[in-house]
Order: sequence, then structure tokens, then C-alpha cells
Amino acid sequence: MNTAENILEIEDLGVTFTTDTGDVPAVCDIALHVRPGETLALVGESGSGKSTVALAAMGLLPGNARASGRVRVAGTEVVGAGEAELARLRGRTASMVFQEPATALDPLTRVGAQIAEVIRNHRSVSRAEAAREAVELLRRVGIPEPERRASAFPFQLSGGQRQRVVIAMAIANSPRLLIADEPTTALDVTVQAEILDLLRELAADSGTGVLLVTHNMGVVADFADRVAVMLRGEVVETGPVEEVLLRPGHAYTRRLLAAVPRLVVDGSAGEGPVDDGPLGDSTPPAEVGPVVQLRDVSVHFGRGRRTVRALQEVSLTVHPGETVGLVGESGSGKSTAARVALGLVPSAAGTVSLFGADLGRTRGRARRALLSGVGLVLQDPVASLDARMSVGECVAEPLRMHRRGLSAAERRARVAEVLELVRLPRELAGRGPRELSGGQRQRVSLARALVLEPRLLVADEPTSALDVSVQQTVLEVIAELQGELGFACLFVSHDLAVVQQFAQRVVVMRAGRVEEEGPTMTTLLRPETAYTRRLIASVPVPDPVVQRRRRAQDRTGATA
Repeated sequence: MNTAENILEIEDLGVTFTTDTGDVPAVCDIALHVRPGETLALVGESGSGKSTVALAAMGLLPGNARASGRVRVAGTEVVGAGEAELARLRGRTASMVFQEPATALDPLTRVGAQIAEVIRNHRSVSRAEAAREAVELLRRVGIPEPERRASAFPFQLSGGQRQRVVIAMAIANSPRLLIADEPTTALDVTVQAEILDLLRELAADSGTGVLLVTHNMGVVADFADRVAVMLRGEVVETGPVEEVLLRPGHAYTRRLLAAVPRLVVDGSAGEGPVDDGPLGDSTPPAEVGPVVQLRDVSVHFGRGRRTVRALQEVSLTVHPGETVGLVGESGSGKSTAARVALGLVPSAAGTVSLFGADLGRTRGRARRALLSGVGLVLQDPVASLDARMSVGECVAEPLRMHRRGLSAAERRARVAEVLELVRLPRELAGRGPRELSGGQRQRVSLARALVLEPRLLVADEPTSALDVSVQQTVLEVIAELQGELGFACLFVSHDLAVVQQFAQRVVVMRAGRVEEEGPTMTTLLRPETAYTRRLIASVPVPDPVVQRRRRAQDRTGATA
């Protein structure tokens, strides 16, 4: 290995966190490198240390972390470097795409101004020129109407659009090293494919090296040159992507790959074995009235020329015990439809029925009692969990609001029970949300949603932050509880393989309208519209040989 060629070089990296209960080693003896124009994928389960390695490479470890060893970016030593030197490095030589856009974007600043600020921090350009570049960057990452969206605040964009803004900020100054921590977690499959093409183009044109942190093995197969697998803070296997994904040498890697959900298309699961179908019962009780029903619902945001028609005459129904998957591209309206069902977003037209009652006409205590039968898992666990509260307090909050007769001891017992249901140790109840990994925080959100034993679970991207093995466990837990308690589930997701595995029916949305709907296997195996076929064709499979062939076919206009 010629170390002079490496844009990133890590030798004997160790990171230890100091906590109230003592020192906690996070990573140990890590040795990795990334060459210009190369992508190294760092994979492993939540808590394996992969994000810690990424933060160490940028000099962004928190104050209670101690790093040892050597980390060099374009020849600059990061470990022990001063803040001024690191500030010159970040954003110009090296940039990072963070896992959670809510923490990376200023909620009080328009997105165009945030991108322009990154440009002006590192280059001598006028405000007008930086603003023009910001709009062009929004266009490059696939934001619709970039001139108008540049003046939007982060909360006015969908989760996937916010992630694309973060990517635009990261590539604004054509960095030599791009560290991407779960860059496609919040993105639908078509935008994910576009973003990967964009990053691939950046690496090819400017020689940018990429350290990709992800749990999505389809993305690894589609984008990475080499793979390093982490387990409990150590690298257990590394090698070319084809060798690691097709001929894994370590038992942990084999177990990780076995847990990857694979989309069944034309009788095959990503060229692999056929899936058994949805986890739950595929026959909802037709004689029972719907749990939630939207009839010709329209939703408009803004006024006048700035009006956004988020939903246009949308109708959908969820029956007791049934799981309905709501899919579509970012900005298609699927999350808005879920929030309308919860009464969180008012409709401009149409009606919303929840448990047989007209939600638009229900007020006061009756409305509160109605909504107590609904559990909600949001897309972004950082935004949905109060950092000032402990995990136990976050999970117990619905009990304090809706079960006021319970004693403190009874609440603690219920919290411990539901944490174990989502495969988290009850000891985590005393920790803060920011002390947990992204996957652990998402499971805490799920625990809070289940604590009242709801009649309806609305899950907005509930597995987007989870590694594949934990994702499978969580889905099995939801299906098991659904079988026991009979609650319905409105499941919003961009992961078609997960939807196919978990939902009995699927509703495909596009530009605020229902594109098509039907039984999951029928709709995804024999889609009626070109849009749904394009969604399915964009799903990457965890086989680099197959994925390379599909990408080549897509470029030539052939059907994958």
C-alpha cells in the first residue's frame, strides 16, 4: 500500500468515552484507508462503532471522548489538531453528510442561505454568486423547484428533501474526502439512486474519496469498491465489495447479510430465494368498520403563489388488524397523509374518520380520548425524543397523559416491559436519548408508541435508522404484538422490501395523489403504472454483480 496515495489514512485508532459510570471503549485498533476516487463502505450493527470512526476522521468527537492512534486526511493529522486547523479542513478538504438532517440544519435559517454560508466560508465569492450556486446545488441533488425551495425553512421540506439539502452542503466545495454517515437513510429508492449516481460522478470527476457508513447492503453493493465490517468496535472483515458480500469469511458478516430484506420481483427476491410474504395475517376482517379512513382529502400549505398542494383528493382505508404500506417518492405526500389521519394536519377538503368518529368534528376530551388509541413512530428519533428527559421518562410520557391513575412504580414497570418488547435492556431507562445509538433511539420511539397498547400504530419510516438485523427483530415484534392485540398499522416507508415483507396492502403515492393500490404482492409483482415499475426497478439488491448489471441496463434504457 502506497500511503502517499491515501486521502484518508487511519492507524491504530482507539476511542474511549468517559461517563459517570467509568470509561467506555467505543473502537479499538482501527486501521483503514481510502484512496482518491474510491468508496470504502463501513458496515455493522447499530453500536458497532462505525459512526464513531467517521466522527473521529473529521475531528468531531464529543468532549467526553479520548482518541488515540493516527488519523490523517490529505496529509493533515486530525488527532490532537487544534480547532483552527480543523475548521480549515472541514467543509473544504473534507465534508460530512450526517445521519440525521434535523441536527445538521439550522431550523431558523432558509436552506439556500445555509448552503451559501458553507460556500462563502471557504471561497471568496459574492453573496449573489453564492446564492446562485446554492440554487444550482439544490438542482443537482434533485430538489424540485430549487429557486423556490431555496427560500424555504427546513421544517417546510420533507425528510428526504432535508437530507438532500445536507448532501448539497457537503459537496458545495468539491471536497477531496466525503464522509457519508447513512446518507440515503431518509431517501426513497428513486432519489437514493440519483444521489448515489451524483456521489459516483463526484468521485469519478474530481477524485473525491468516500467513506460510506451504512446499514443498507443494497447501497453497498451499488456504490462501494471495498467493504469493512465492524463488530463491537473492531474491524472483523475487510476486502473488495464482491468478495465480502458474495463470499463473506466471517460468521458475523454472513449473519448480517442473511438478515437483509430482499424485494420479490417476478418470482425472485433480488435474484435470491423467494420471500414468504407479509409477516402478518393477509386477510383483514371485512365485516368490521375501518380503524381510519380518508375520503377525498386535500391538504394545502401556504397561500397564494406559494401554495403547495400536498394532498389532492386522497382516499385510503385501514381495517382492524391490517397493515397498509404507504409508499412513494420523497414529497409524494405519504407522511402528510399519515399526519392527516392523526389530526396533526388539517384538511382543506374531504373527511377523516378515526375509530368511526369524524376527527374533524371531535373536540376536547372526546378528541383526546380518541387519539389515545393511536401510537406514533416518527421518522426522526432525535426530533421526537426530548433530550432533557431520560429514556424512561420519554416512554412513560403517554402514560402520564392518558393513564393518570397509574402509580410511579406501575409506570416504571410498564416502561421496563415495553423496552424489552423492542429488544432494549430495561437499564437504558435511566440514560438520555443522546447517549444511545441511532438505532436504539428509534426503538425507544417505538416503545413509546406501543406503551398504551394502541388500536392503531402510525409508523413513519420506523426502521429507517435501524441496521438490518435489528430491523428484522423490530418488524417481528410489531407483527407479534399486532397478532396479540389486533391493532392496525399505517406503515409509511420508502423501503419496498420491508413493505412487501410486512404489509398486507400497499398504497402508492405520487405528487399528492394515490397512483395505485392493492394487495401488496399483487401490486409489487404486477404493478399497473409506469411510476410503480420505476420505483421497483430503483431498489438496489445486495449483490454487486447483479446490481452492476441492473445499473448498466438502466443506463441503456433496458428493463432490469
